[in-house]
Amino acid sequence: MRLAELSERSGVSTATIKYYLREGLLAPGQRVSATTADYDDGHVRRLRLVRALIQVGGIPVAKAREVLAHVDDESLGRTIRIGAALWALPQGPEPDGGDPAVIAARREVDRLLERLGWSTAREVGELSPVHRSLVSAVSTLIGLGYPWDAELMAPYAELMHQAAVRDLDFMETYPSEEEKVETAVAAVVLVQPVLKALHQLAQEEESARRYGLE
Repeated sequence: MRLAELSERSGVSTATIKYYLREGLLAPGQRVSATTADYDDGHVRRLRLVRALIQVGGIPVAKAREVLAHVDDESLGRTIRIGAALWALPQGPEPDGGDPAVIAARREVDRLLERLGWSTAREVGELSPVHRSLVSAVSTLIGLGYPWDAELMAPYAELMHQAAVRDLDFMETYPSEEEKVETAVAAVVLVQPVLKALHQLAQEEESARRYGLE
């Protein structure tokens, strides 16, 4: 397909597609002349992921390029490929190692991972920016006086594990390795706003069930 058809199928303007091409977020099409290139379904799919990263995830272009570089790295196994892409996503602030709340949070996160049997997360530990982001978030809660400990976090973590199972089950319905990795990364970015809204709706519903509508 030509650029105009790619724009029509993807819902992305030709000017934006050209910008993504210049920024290295989209691979060039197959050149057929000095001014014309052909694009395929892979470009449509990649535009969908780029839009998810930038428009839904609010990820800067440079960071999106880094994520996509890991998605495209065929030298990596699937787990490392997905993990590297997820690590490249923006995370929360780095924890202050000397803060007593951070020390307490780190202890509770370690207890949580041991309780859940999440051995990979335990082994990687604070090498993972996601792990550090969790420690930072929990330390903020502890610092505000909320007693977030491993026992309190465990049911939430188990729910998130169920979400991850669904993500990867859906990922495995795609035929190619590239599509699988793209889908796994897109799921994290796209599902987070849905989970946030569902959490709020569920709390409203449970509140009405318990306490009535008055």
